[in-house]
Amino acid sequence: MKNIVILISGRGSNMQAIVDACAREAWPARVAAVVASRPDAPGLAVAASAGIATAAVDYRDFAEREAFDAALAAVVDRYQPDVVVLAGFMRVLTTAFVERYAGRMLNIHPSLLPSFPGLKTHQRALEAGVAVHGATVHFVTPRLDYGPIVIQAAVPVLAGDDEKRLAARVLASEHVIYPRAVRWFVEERLALDGTRVQVTPNEPQWMFNDVSGEAA
Repeated sequence: MKNIVILISGRGSNMQAIVDACAREAWPARVAAVVASRPDAPGLAVAASAGIATAAVDYRDFAEREAFDAALAAVVDRYQPDVVVLAGFMRVLTTAFVERYAGRMLNIHPSLLPSFPGLKTHQRALEAGVAVHGATVHFVTPRLDYGPIVIQAAVPVLAGDDEKRLAARVLASEHVIYPRAVRWFVEERLALDGTRVQVTPNEPQWMFNDVSGEAA
């Protein structure tokens, strides 16, 4: 039974999707803890109501990122994580923290990486006039929003879209692909081949959602 530790900063909708899928699909794993970067993160209450251990390391208590990351790692390590899952965790992690969990830390980013790393991805996608946008699950490396890609989901950018509408369409896809990627990890089905991630037995590592949100 593998231990999943999920890091959040806000409401934790991807966390909820992972918790639900883990129970529904009977993964060989459990969500051992949910840890937030702020004690008022709404997702902590959601996790606690599901009987999951929770903790908070308030980034505002630390003047240096290195000190925050050291305190965060100490809390995370209490739960002996096999995989650390960043689910809306809005802190830039130091190289030391990333290397501590190298090969066992996943992140989801709301764009089709390597396009639009960083913030305001939906606004930037609209400004660029792209026809498709989406989300990417990847292994975390010291380079921000970079690292071997596990799975991606694409959604159409529609006439009349604004940031809110486009973000909602992307988020619906995130709730599908992130649990899938974490399940592959805990089932020991992911392997790195250079910069590529392979899934064994093979499954599609992409998804396209049509206008209605149906996976295609």
